[in-house]
Amino acid sequence: MSFRWCRQFLLLALTVVFMLPVVAIFASWLSWGDSGAAAAQILQEMRSTVLPDYVWTTVRLCLMVAFGVILVGLSAAAAVTMFEFPGRRVFEWALLLPLAMPAYVVAYAYTDFLQFSGPFQTFVRSTFELEGRVFPEIRSLNGAAWVFTFSLYPYVYLLARTALGDRTAHLMEAARLLGAPMRRRILEVALPLARPAVAAGAALALMETLADFGVSSYFGIQTFTAGIYKAWLSMDNRIAAAQLATMLLSLVAVLLFLEHRAQKRMRFSAARGGRAGAMDARPLILRGRHKWLAWLICGAPVLVGFVLPVLFMLRPLIEDWSVLSWGRFLGWAMNSLRLGAMSAVLAVGLALLLAFNLRRRPDLPTRLAAQLVGLGYAVPGAVIVVGLLLPVGWVQTVAPDSSVGYYMMATSLGLVWAYLVRFSAVALQSVQSGYARIPISFDDSARMLGTRDSALLRRVHWPLLKRSTAVAVLLVFVDVMKELPATLVLRPFNSDTLAVVAYQLARDERLGEAALPSLALVLVGLIPVVLLSRTLRSPAR
Repeated sequence: MSFRWCRQFLLLALTVVFMLPVVAIFASWLSWGDSGAAAAQILQEMRSTVLPDYVWTTVRLCLMVAFGVILVGLSAAAAVTMFEFPGRRVFEWALLLPLAMPAYVVAYAYTDFLQFSGPFQTFVRSTFELEGRVFPEIRSLNGAAWVFTFSLYPYVYLLARTALGDRTAHLMEAARLLGAPMRRRILEVALPLARPAVAAGAALALMETLADFGVSSYFGIQTFTAGIYKAWLSMDNRIAAAQLATMLLSLVAVLLFLEHRAQKRMRFSAARGGRAGAMDARPLILRGRHKWLAWLICGAPVLVGFVLPVLFMLRPLIEDWSVLSWGRFLGWAMNSLRLGAMSAVLAVGLALLLAFNLRRRPDLPTRLAAQLVGLGYAVPGAVIVVGLLLPVGWVQTVAPDSSVGYYMMATSLGLVWAYLVRFSAVALQSVQSGYARIPISFDDSARMLGTRDSALLRRVHWPLLKRSTAVAVLLVFVDVMKELPATLVLRPFNSDTLAVVAYQLARDERLGEAALPSLALVLVGLIPVVLLSRTLRSPAR
């Protein structure tokens, strides 16, 4: 009885933890009371000044990014699944490399190389004796769309590649035997089957775009995320920040609905037993100019999204090693490692508890807690920050002597809380995938032998979940290392992380010094990319 009571209490606490930021955002509209007129006035002022710019800029950026990731990701997925050409197996995993590059790191790298005083424009002006700018301004809406496209296209590439590889190969072969030309086979067979996967991948890419702060702030783009931070930190206006956070959360909710709908259509269109037919079909062998075109389609995203940014960041380090401060770098790295390890262990512990209860007693509180954890990853870091700081402000207004603000801002408590809300979904998905491979008959046998729930998790499940748990720890750890918006606001004094330092140095135009922490983040980001490429590696044909 005590274990069951403890389980119900933990699930209730988990629900409160993951609901608080979102509930606080919406509750702020009801808690203004007498200040409701002031809140309405602030909203009216934003409607006549900055809000149209936020909406129009965000919509334009999302449209450009959606078009870009679909074009690049779908083209690359079609090339490696439907055609055979030299280097195809290398491109299958190399196209995943941009996942290791945080978008803001890509922005720093291209800005350092392509800005007016950068090496590219300096070389062109001196070589051809030109004056003025010889390259469009990278810090612009178009530049941000470029950065997001080549940083986020792997979302579309991964899902489209899976969709095209599951069932399309043998249907394409059947269409060929019926006399359909290649153009018709692609337009009428392959693309309709891949459409739900492409929609889901594009929705994920757009959610990352909406959640971004580093690129929009560094490029000076007036998106909702940048507006939230400006309203809270620069204008000290929590009402305006809450209003903007609500609008951003509404946009994310729409994208999340579209992504879930696309995922359902993907499951509906997936074929059981289609693997054998796919093995009988052979990809079309490309030769001549078609082979060069395939290399261009697959090579350009890897070059633009990973190789060139890494080379651009290595250049200032090679030219001047004196910009490095290894002592300070080790301090930043240790802070990042400490926060990453702490958050990863806690997130995986919560995921194990929740996944175990879902397996043993999938009642309403357990399912509700799991759904809330799963939704956390879709909530932007800026919204989580506002949702956590609003209750702190309310408590300090009611009880000025309260130490809640101290614990939330002067310690790692608030930051780890934000990480758990944001990234526990990653751990839960990995742990649930491990549970899916454990037959339920193991539980029945253990229960018949008198094994209690606590012993069942420790003696039966845990030995079989070690690999999935290790993967979950790595994924959460890497995500925490790269997280910028929440860390920038909630970090304790004198405990900067690699992501925060890279942003601050780039903002101060010290891009050479920002290269080392940025490269460290890329190196850490390669870990899940390597794991993913090994998992998705197709069998040799």
